Amino acid sequence: MEQIEFDYPSKRKVSRKAHVGVVGSGDLEVLLEPVEGESSHVFVRTSVDGFRDTWKAVLDRFFAKYDGVVRIQINDAGATPGSVLLRLEQAVEVSEQ
Repeated sequence: MEQIEFDYPSKRKVSRKAHVGVVGSGDLEVLLEPVEGESSHVFVRTSVDGFRDTWKAVLDRFFAKYDGVVRIQINDAGATPGSVLLRLEQAVEVSEQ
């Protein structure tokens, strides 16, 4: 099991928490929580070691579009990069309802 952390500059306040997905075979859970400040923090706990660069690429792509100031926890059980991006976008959608 690998644990990875990233920080991203962010600007926009977010008002609601979000929880999407489940940890299971080939899937992941995303917990998104508003925080104060000017940066977002992402904590990834994954069952698949050695993919830090892939996680960074996916999160770089996500934060290129998203500027909410949040703390994100991702619990992964081997999801594909496309699934990760989908779950992140779902979490944003839930937090903005």
